[in-house]
Amino acid sequence: MRLFSYVVARDYGFAPNPFGGVCSLATCKPDIRQHAAVGDWIAGLSSLADRRPPGLVYVMRVDEVLTYDTYWADQRFYHKRPSRFGSVKQMFGDNIYHRAGDGEWQQADSHHSLVNGDLNPRNIANDTRSTGVLIGHRFAYWGNQAIAVPQDLEQIFIRRGFRNCFEPHFIADFVAWFEALGVQGYQAAPFKWQRPQATWARLPI
Repeated sequence: MRLFSYVVARDYGFAPNPFGGVCSLATCKPDIRQHAAVGDWIAGLSSLADRRPPGLVYVMRVDEVLTYDTYWADQRFYHKRPSRFGSVKQMFGDNIYHRAGDGEWQQADSHHSLVNGDLNPRNIANDTRSTGVLIGHRFAYWGNQAIAVPQDLEQIFIRRGFRNCFEPHFIADFVAWFEALGVQGYQAAPFKWQRPQATWARLPI
């Protein structure tokens, strides 16, 4: 069992996507998506631009690791396909990739496509460095209400990149603390939903 911590630099409810009773990490952070396995834990931290001092945006246990093609085809996750004309939650759906018959990547009109809905080659190149999609059924997402952690667990905080070199005893302590909270699922809206929709630019993450 490993623990991965990283900064959620742009928290739109897209990466991670905490909606529909399932937390998914399907875009961005390709290194984490490439190496995380079932039973590992992910901790997403707020950026200093969103909160000072930083807090814990979400915690997720990795319960499934899918490929983009299996994620796209799995009926359980159709609700995570994006819709420009749906609710805000649907607009930030992260089930956006699958391969065409010729092997070329297809990218749904989404937060990672261009403003006009066309494919965004830069985001495709970054996201598909890993085809892993992390699924968590055991999770808590606090969004703009990111919570503090006890002082003895503050080594989880980092400024950039990601960290997964925590000692086993620290991982056990962190998981025990999280489980003791007794919190499950979506708790509050993403940080960036507090900004005007005009600022929701589809830029690389």
